[in-house]
Amino acid sequence: MFGEGEIFEIIMLICFGCSWPITIFKTLKSKTVKGITPLFYYLVLIGYISGSVYKFFYHLNYVFFLYIINIITVSIQLVLYYYYHNKETNGENNE
Repeated sequence: MFGEGEIFEIIMLICFGCSWPITIFKTLKSKTVKGITPLFYYLVLIGYISGSVYKFFYHLNYVFFLYIINIITVSIQLVLYYYYHNKETNGENNE
């Protein structure tokens, strides 16, 4: 049913996939990105993109869609980061 080691890849993607919506919700609730660096999100995004490119070209299966979902949620978090960072930099009220 699963390729060698694929079950672990699936578990990893599901666990990370569950954590990103929580991060997005916390950012939306707090309306601040103080103490957050976008470098982390870019590194994770590069990892997800690399994994999805491999899956697409060499081993296309349903796991590819888990990568896409994670890419979308990390991208949403990056958009939120820049949105709230700009608001904080411009001195706008976060309420």
